[in-house]
Amino acid sequence: MPWAQCRALLLSHFGETFAVDEFQEAWGRHFWVIAETRLSLKVGALELLDTLDQFRLPRAIATSSSRRTVERHLIAHNLMGRFEEIVGHGDYERGKPAPDPFLKAAERLGVEPHLCLALEDSHNGIRSASSAGMMTIMVPDLLEPTDEIRGLCAFVVRDLHEVRSLLLAS
Repeated sequence: MPWAQCRALLLSHFGETFAVDEFQEAWGRHFWVIAETRLSLKVGALELLDTLDQFRLPRAIATSSSRRTVERHLIAHNLMGRFEEIVGHGDYERGKPAPDPFLKAAERLGVEPHLCLALEDSHNGIRSASSAGMMTIMVPDLLEPTDEIRGLCAFVVRDLHEVRSLLLAS
């Protein structure tokens, strides 16, 4: 969710006197400590990337995060250069659940959206990829899929090893 929306939501929930800007600054400091010391790759990420390399399949990251944030995560896990494109906040007009991030990623890769496979862990990400016309696989993280979300997915899998198996079987 873009900061402007988060800000409005926080103020509507906690009231106009809530120190929302100070909250964001403190949240940002804590986020980076956690991101740089505790975030790990999803199970099967390296094996999936190796398989995509083997088949020379292009890939992009389509995210609501800033490019700076994505690059810091990629560097921390030694993954810079494993993605042809990074489409982040500011690269598109409307964020998820609108299709814009995924459509921009497909455009930059030079691939028609209906030929793209989108991997997502969030409900709004699934809605975004599906509305872009992509084949969508959910790899749940914090939220399990609802009936609505399952209906938008080609598959719901436990981890990226299952995604790799699906690719190898096709």
